[in-house]
Amino acid sequence: MIQKEDIEHCAELISACRKELSARIVGQNEMINGLLTSLVAGGHILLEGVPGLAKTLAVKSLAEITGLEFKRIQFTPDLLPADLTGTMIWEQANGSFSIRRGPIFANVILADEINRAPAKVQSALLEAMEEKQVTIGETTHPLPDPFFVLATENPIEHEGTYSLPEAELDRFLMKLLIVYPQPVEELEIVKNSPALSSGSAARGAPLSAVLNAEKITFLRNVADSVHIDEEISKYIVSVVTATRPASTRKQSGQAKAESVKSEADSVYRYVSFGASPRASIALFRCCKILAMFEGRNFVSPDDVKTCAYPVLRHRIVLSYEAEAEGMDADAVITRILSHVPVP
Repeated sequence: MIQKEDIEHCAELISACRKELSARIVGQNEMINGLLTSLVAGGHILLEGVPGLAKTLAVKSLAEITGLEFKRIQFTPDLLPADLTGTMIWEQANGSFSIRRGPIFANVILADEINRAPAKVQSALLEAMEEKQVTIGETTHPLPDPFFVLATENPIEHEGTYSLPEAELDRFLMKLLIVYPQPVEELEIVKNSPALSSGSAARGAPLSAVLNAEKITFLRNVADSVHIDEEISKYIVSVVTATRPASTRKQSGQAKAESVKSEADSVYRYVSFGASPRASIALFRCCKILAMFEGRNFVSPDDVKTCAYPVLRHRIVLSYEAEAEGMDADAVITRILSHVPVP
């Protein structure tokens, strides 16, 4: 049984993390909450935003407050899988091969501009993200624990890029959309920018390592103990099921969900493919973590609504009709949430 003291201690740890990150990151609360959620859930994050919105700085700062090993990989069209995972090196002195491990062997991996990598590199990353292991030659090597991939992509530049396949997108726990700061926040960013005499590389005072592997494990154990009612679990499944077009549900032998109103059928013309059961698992976990972050030992329907956007937006494949009418994934999710009855 979860103790009130454990919940309070977790809330204090998360508050300390937010305080440290806010020393460098102004605003961007959704991004910070998403990064901390992925840290506890052991999932991967896809960060999408235009250049200059502190995506890379946020990931570096997250690694710094955890005290975990951090590696940054700049993805380019000429990148090879061996540049990511490592390769076999011939040792002349010994007359044998030895393994030189790549940058993927770290706790926190920043995959910068991941959509610039060709298909071979993306497939090599798939094994690392899902299986937490890497195959070099004929030998499989486990990756460090904990292991997180935080990938960034630029949504406005498409020349020289490779769209991420749905199979890889599904491996990401959440997709976070990084937006422009408010004028008040941008004014604070400008005022706190490094002085000319300090050089452009300055990034401020070092952050305190308020977390470590043991504390992350503690947060996970407490999150696992957060209570989630059976009706809330059914609500999560209903929301995810409602993302799937009616034809797909009929083909899979499922009866039409009673929880979804008939008016929701109009949403399906905007959706080609819906979210997989992996989305239900991710939403289930994220709701528990969000409740813990807010100092509660139970999950509420509002937690489901809050987590639905980052968990589902990259798992819904929109139709041509949606693109023609200017509908994005978030708009479709909003309609689905309005049609699925709340317990």
